[in-house]
Amino acid sequence: MSEDRRMIQTPALRRASAAVAAVAAVLLLSACTIDEHRYQGGDPTGPPPPPRVTPTATPTASVDPLADCPASGVRIRSTGGDAAMGLRALGVELINCGARPYRLNGYPALWVLNDQRKPIILSVVNGAKEITSGFDQPPQPVTLQKGERAVATVLWRNLVTDSEVVATAGAYLTVAPAAGQPAQEVDPDGPIDVGNTGRIGVSAWKAATT
Repeated sequence: MSEDRRMIQTPALRRASAAVAAVAAVLLLSACTIDEHRYQGGDPTGPPPPPRVTPTATPTASVDPLADCPASGVRIRSTGGDAAMGLRALGVELINCGARPYRLNGYPALWVLNDQRKPIILSVVNGAKEITSGFDQPPQPVTLQKGERAVATVLWRNLVTDSEVVATAGAYLTVAPAAGQPAQEVDPDGPIDVGNTGRIGVSAWKAATT
């Protein structure tokens, strides 16, 4: 009698075990998905994630800026930095390496990342107000033919005004032609040491004159 009962119950037990295993797999997959979403900056309580960065080679004087053009048709790179009296100024240039004219009318979009390549929450000031003067010219339409360049300046101050607030220093900088467009990593020419100001400024794109 007990032997027959075991034979009857065995298929049911197998089905129950399979159902439990399936539920466990779904819960594990959901947990992985949530963790990945948060890692990529999808947590609504965290900072907005930077856009996907187009990998580019570190520019040097010997590299042809028109070679290996990114899919966006433009290459963005640093032209070097300058520091004086705590004010930092980093030049960036955008080169049209594509086959079609490229139009700009606005400010670059910036993202500062720490040494683990995670976004640092900063206020990006278009025109660099409250940081310094002389970079507040409003945007003007710029059309670049192949090989032509536009330039902008990224500005910040290494300033600590409150000893109880931890100073911030970014290690990486990504720049996009405008918000919502693909970004490219540029050489910041040193740490982005904004102190505890919590802000970084950028001038509008303008056509390069040289």
